[in-house]
Formats: sequence, C-alpha cells, structure tokens
Amino acid sequence: MARLPALLLGIALSWVIAAAHAVTPDRQALSLGTTPAYTMAVYANADLGRLPSHVQRAVIIVHGVKRNAVDYFAIGQHLLDMARLSPANTLLLAPNFMAHKDQGLLPDMPIWGSDAWMQGEASIRGVTGITSFQALDDLLRWLAAPGRFPDLHEIVLIGHSAGAQLMQRYALLNGITEGLQQAGIHLRYVISSPSSYLYLSPERPQGEDFARPANLSCPHYDDYRYGLGQPPAYLAQQHLDGRQLFARYAARDVRYLVGARDVDPQHRFLDRSCGAALQGATRMARQLAYLRYEQILAQQWQLPASHLQQVIPDAAHGAPRLYRSPLALELVFPGLGAPGADQR
Repeated sequence: MARLPALLLGIALSWVIAAAHAVTPDRQALSLGTTPAYTMAVYANADLGRLPSHVQRAVIIVHGVKRNAVDYFAIGQHLLDMARLSPANTLLLAPNFMAHKDQGLLPDMPIWGSDAWMQGEASIRGVTGITSFQALDDLLRWLAAPGRFPDLHEIVLIGHSAGAQLMQRYALLNGITEGLQQAGIHLRYVISSPSSYLYLSPERPQGEDFARPANLSCPHYDDYRYGLGQPPAYLAQQHLDGRQLFARYAARDVRYLVGARDVDPQHRFLDRSCGAALQGATRMARQLAYLRYEQILAQQWQLPASHLQQVIPDAAHGAPRLYRSPLALELVFPGLGAPGADQR
C-alpha cells in the first residue's frame, strides 16, 4: 500500500537522507530540505544516524521563548515514560530554533532573530530564508519519507508557551496535514498555554460575546500574527480565506491545554501588546475565549468543530508541572498510560 499520494510521493522521494552527527551530548544535527538544504539542531531519543526500524509513532515537542530544547526533550521523555512508550517504537524529537547567541551553531544552520521563529518568520543568518513553518514542514516530510519508517502511523506535535504560538499558527496554516493523513499518518496538535492565537475574522472577545473592537488605539490588531491582515507568504500562497482555513482547521486533531493557575496578567513572558490584550487578560482567559470563538465560527459558517481542551488543576505556566498531569497525558496520548495499556 502506497504511503504517500502521488504529489507528496514526488516531493518526498527527492528529500535527502538524514545526515546526523553529534553537536553536543544528546543533541544531533539533522539535514533537511533541498533548496536549500540546511541543518536543524534536534534532541532525539535515538541515534539519527542509526534509526530504529519499527517506529510507529513520532513525537515532536517545541520549546518556549528560552529556546531550551533540552528541557523540553526531558518533558517529552517523561511523557513517553508515563505512557509506557518505548524508544523502539516511538521517536521523540525536540528541534531547537537557534538564535545567533546560542552555542553549538553550525554554518549550515538557519538562525532566527530572537523570537521571530515563534510566529513563522524566516531565518536571517546562516542559511537564510527558512521559515519556522517550513522547518516543521521539512521535519514532517523527513519522517514520512518512503522507506524511512514504514510502520509510522501517528505524529504528535506539542508546543508550549512560545512554542504553542508557533504550533497554533502552524496547525491552522500548514497545507500538508491532509496529504500525510491520506497516507495513513495521523497528525495531532497539542497547543498548551500560548500568549496569543491567530483569529480568522476581525471579532474579538467582549465578555461572553464577540465583536469588532471599538478601540481605535490598536488599528493593526487584526494583522498577522493576531489576525489575517498582512499575511505571511506561507499563508498568502495558499489563497485561502478565513472560512476555508477554519473548515480545514476544524477537521484537524487539535487539542488545547492550560494551567488553572495561568492567570497572571503581568507574567513576564505574557504578550501584553494591544493585539494580544484584545484576546483576553491572561493565558487562561485567551484560551477559553478562543474555544468559544471556534464555536461561534462553527455556527456562523455551519461547520462542525469539536477540538478538545483541558484545564490542569494546580498548574500555572510551567511546562513540567503541566505535563506531569495524567489529564495532560490523556490529552496527548488518548488511551495510553493506564495500567495494562499497550505500547502501540
């Protein structure tokens, strides 16, 4: 049975075989892309030069604003332990979006300006012009390349905080999810505690309702990264309007997560720009508002939408406490982690 439809097959066949070598202990350099080829720093639970042959599931976990991928790799390992998933059949990857001040840089790496990666912007040093959206596309294509992991049937993408800002926009904007799913590879997106969301119409929460803001002091509130105005090229080239984007997004396996105590309106890493503030006062408020917004769009455009969401009791913003919860485990890996669960 073919793993990829014809178009994706043609793309994937041209993909380079991964070239991996150690950069620091546990961190490896993974070759991606073709025009141009480039290297991403990745933490992995396997030697990427000697890949396990029976991988059935891949987990990609994206770091926050500190770009501390090694810490998120540890969170991912703990999740796999809780779910009783072995490295023999589950590949864990924690990519590192690098800035010029990071250690272990290589000449063929894309280097982003500070936090530009979290909104899908392009690299500005090293290998330039690589958007973080493209990097995720390339990583998915690498995983799905014919013959690499013939048993692969699921990819779980997790983003927390700044990584969740990237992941929410990527889950909404990418154009490759359906092709992979037609090939038998299911994609699940887990979006935990981002500072802001990408809205698909000019309305914003006002109490329990949604309306266009009357605040004229924030005239660009609906421009990207908060709305569809002035969209990035990654979106513009797809020629999709808000309704078409929502129809695609609503059908994808997207799940939201936030801590019950993530309610500090002055948190040092909370986006307090006017475009973000119009979405709510705190991360908790912004996530719950966005879930209500999805239901408003579903009713308005007569489209089904049922993305799952979980509030984690006693958790604030930190990812380690959030992902230690059995509730988070069930959201990420439905049906796994309970006594007697298999290791699918």
